[in-house]
Amino acid sequence: MEAKFIKTFGPSIVKAKIPEKLLNDLNEYVDKIIEDKEKAKKLDLGPKLAGDVTQEFQLEGEFAKKIGWLGFLANVTSQWIKFETGKKITEFNVTSSWIVRQFKNEYNPIHWHSGHISGAGFLKVPKTLGSHLQDKGDKKYSGGNLNLIHGSNMFLSRSMYEIKPEVGDFYFFPHYVMHTVYPFKGTEEERRSISFNATIDERIYDVYGKY
Repeated sequence: MEAKFIKTFGPSIVKAKIPEKLLNDLNEYVDKIIEDKEKAKKLDLGPKLAGDVTQEFQLEGEFAKKIGWLGFLANVTSQWIKFETGKKITEFNVTSSWIVRQFKNEYNPIHWHSGHISGAGFLKVPKTLGSHLQDKGDKKYSGGNLNLIHGSNMFLSRSMYEIKPEVGDFYFFPHYVMHTVYPFKGTEEERRSISFNATIDERIYDVYGKY
């Protein structure tokens, strides 16, 4: 018997790898901002974002362009949209890109982003994120994981995709996909991530036929 499994419903998600040089440039930049208290205060986004974390700050546009961060985001998004729709985007505008510095017992509540395209990835990950307080057998520990949520759980249709953070991994998803990060424990190390929001051609994004 021949069979083909088809999974076409629900939001499309892309996993990409941040190039090593770009990863190093981003981490070096973050380390410098941490030391520069005045600049860190100027770039602070904490009051505007959902997370209850140690620090969240804006990635400067000129720097993001110079090191190739914007190019990386545009390139993957372009290939993704081409694969999914058969259309080539002519516009890609990053409206915001920011760093999240999360430590033990901190978290990001369920939320979603603005724009058309969003994403999140990992610059630093603790050696351990902790474990259950009691032995849970085969039950998965979720502390520190990124959870993408869409729809409701139904037969043969899961509503959540759980992602264990790995340095260099970056995930692209539509802006409306809800997501959360649960608190982790058992370490003083930093969980450092980077996110972005962007818009593309309205004629491609608008699936309701206005364009």
